[in-house]
Amino acid sequence: RVLFRSITAAVTEEDVDVVGVSMHNGAHLTLAPAVVRSLRDAGLDTPVVVGGIVPDVDMPQMRAVGIAAVLGPGASNDEVVAAVKAAAAAAAGASPKES
Repeated sequence: RVLFRSITAAVTEEDVDVVGVSMHNGAHLTLAPAVVRSLRDAGLDTPVVVGGIVPDVDMPQMRAVGIAAVLGPGASNDEVVAAVKAAAAAAAGASPKES
């Protein structure tokens, strides 16, 4: 719980546009939703992008809990930047090309 409060506090204090979480421990169905829940409980709509090993079968559940994007191993820098820009633009109500 402390971790999630720390993330939420940092998002608030630093005026964060997108939260990125790297998951390589198999806990993506537990930790990623908890990050989203912590942000939402604080009244924040900040999008969360997850990178790491997430099986395809878990993708619908990740989207259902509010994860904006999931990037797998080997994602290029361009893919990461595009995912973050798209998440930020969607949160701001703009298309990624407008951001």
